[in-house]
Amino acid sequence: SASLLSSAVVNGFFYSSHTCPVGLNRKTTLIHTMTSADGADDDHITILGFGSLLSEKSSRTTFPTLKNFRLGRVLDHRRTFAHPASIFFQRNIAKLETLEMSSLSVEYKEGFSMVCSVFEVPNEGLAAADAPGNNFVPSQKFLDREEEFEITKVRYEELATRSSSGEQEINEGVICRRSTDEAYIARWGQERFQKNYLDYGIKTIWGWNEGIRPCPVYLRHCVLAAWSCDSEERWSKDGVGGVCYKSFLDETYLVDRVTTIRAYIDQYPEIMATEPPDSLKERYSG
Repeated sequence: SASLLSSAVVNGFFYSSHTCPVGLNRKTTLIHTMTSADGADDDHITILGFGSLLSEKSSRTTFPTLKNFRLGRVLDHRRTFAHPASIFFQRNIAKLETLEMSSLSVEYKEGFSMVCSVFEVPNEGLAAADAPGNNFVPSQKFLDREEEFEITKVRYEELATRSSSGEQEINEGVICRRSTDEAYIARWGQERFQKNYLDYGIKTIWGWNEGIRPCPVYLRHCVLAAWSCDSEERWSKDGVGGVCYKSFLDETYLVDRVTTIRAYIDQYPEIMATEPPDSLKERYSG
């Protein structure tokens, strides 16, 4: 959900297919556990965070036993605020009247990249009990939490390590990627689509090309998460920030795929003063 892997963003996301173009749905539900030079093994899965999971604090809220929190760069993908999240309506932080209701996703786009968080999580409790051999099958609980996404493996660079040849080391991790309305309905059924979207006045999840804007509470949450990834100081609008923060501002786009988050916040600075309701302050404060 804007949720976990982006917030979460993870949770259902150990559901996978291999890298494919935007919107192409696969029904593969098995992926192998990943191995990386930083300690992933058969008992752990490598997660790539690109929204609120840019913060180690936020990541540990979702994954208390994560290890090897570090930075990477997702290759050939673009980070966008391009779809509404049902959870924002359920938590009463979406603004339908102004279309400020968008969450984050990534989409396949050759030549684009962005800084992400990288960490390993134990495989305990994430796999279905009947997962065959060394394959990973996500539990229903995890699929539920990241219901609208395609959960897939993508390539990323390790920012802190290089190979013996001096080149950036490239590995694979799991991420939440944009999907299609058809894939959502095929997986969950029309009744769930009705309950989670149509009943809130939302006619499409992934069919937006204009108009939709970031949910202010969630955008602020992600900006603070990106800031805290590099700095222990309190966020300020004039702060320079580190590589993660700069990437979030300059390598994250609105639904038009042109306007950066840096430009958007410059135009609407009040977003960073939009605090979450008291009941959500712990979850939505970076």
